[in-house]
Amino acid sequence: MVETVDTIEKTDDRTQTRFWGKVTVIDAGDRYKINRIEVKPGHHIRTQMHYHRSEHWVVVSGTAKVICDEKETILMQKQSTYVPMNTAHRVENPGVIPLVMIEIQNGEYLGDDDIIRFPQDAADED
Repeated sequence: MVETVDTIEKTDDRTQTRFWGKVTVIDAGDRYKINRIEVKPGHHIRTQMHYHRSEHWVVVSGTAKVICDEKETILMQKQSTYVPMNTAHRVENPGVIPLVMIEIQNGEYLGDDDIIRFPQDAADED
């Protein structure tokens, strides 16, 4: 399945539901945003990068398979990783329970138009 603007559903003013899970904005300021991200079992967030922000992900529950600059890491509850600016990254949920992460975005610009999405894998086109 390919994510398009049409596949994003706003649950409320702070939460967006997508085919892979949902994102809830917890707090935001001029140079930061804190999100709660939930990824369904067997799903992933599309490979992307940002020119103007870095991200720090903390796993609250579940298992995260993180691919950052082509390096793969498995993170469990209470573990975290840092995603620098200008670095291709992706997170997957290889587990059987929802993956819940806290994401801290930090940078000069945090708008959604700074998200550079890479083409989906052939298997993701379904």
